[in-house]
Amino acid sequence: MRHLLKTVNLKSKLKDKYIMLFLDFDGTLVPIVDKPDKAVISAQTKKILAELSKLSNCRISVISGRDINYIKNQIGMKNIVYAGNHGFEMEDADGKFKKFVPIKYKATLKKIKKDLKNKLSFVKGVFIEDKGLSLSVHYRMVDKKEVWLVKDVFCKIANPYLKKNDIKIKKGKKLLEIRPIADWDKGKAVLRLLSKQKSVCKNDKILPVYIGDDLTDEDAFKVLKDKGITVFVGRPKKSYADFYLKNTKEVKEFLIRIRELLNAG
Repeated sequence: MRHLLKTVNLKSKLKDKYIMLFLDFDGTLVPIVDKPDKAVISAQTKKILAELSKLSNCRISVISGRDINYIKNQIGMKNIVYAGNHGFEMEDADGKFKKFVPIKYKATLKKIKKDLKNKLSFVKGVFIEDKGLSLSVHYRMVDKKEVWLVKDVFCKIANPYLKKNDIKIKKGKKLLEIRPIADWDKGKAVLRLLSKQKSVCKNDKILPVYIGDDLTDEDAFKVLKDKGITVFVGRPKKSYADFYLKNTKEVKEFLIRIRELLNAG
């Protein structure tokens, strides 16, 4: 995997293109923090996003595993596409989109949350994040000696529902997540947004750029392979992404570079 800022001629790559910029939130726009509810986007990053969003040749979509309202409140701009719960819910200038989720699933999620809270209440550092359509158990702050216990409790509670095909389980960075069984992920969300844009823009003019740091972003990296610029944030590892940036600081540098090049025409 190549370092994006050191190996790519961005001026040539972006020339005469309409940039569709897809951005993860945690670990991409904001550094990973011990407590997920403490993640706050910086004023400088918001300023860069605001300037990019005003350009006629750039469209920004923030696609996160977070609840959509959290992302909207953090960024607070109207001319950006917001996708929460890995794309299960989206909102843009044309209105809202929500992937259908059975009523039974919502009742199941409520029961699982209750059971997890009861069984994990004595484990210090566990954080259960209810995102409406999904449920994440974060163990970043749990003592290493007790991580196995968190995973064991999670599996014992979730497995009966998994066997009945009532839920889907995904792993992320120091978290375990329960999602709807529907065949949907960040990759499919990206393809939906691209399809909408292609209806008003020539295909050869659109350049998708996706930046993310988590296992959940691999679905997007995969569908965009050889179709745009895919960027993994963090130390280089096995990934469908073609390039990498070391951290959120370099992501910010890259966004500034895009803004300069698009402004220059």
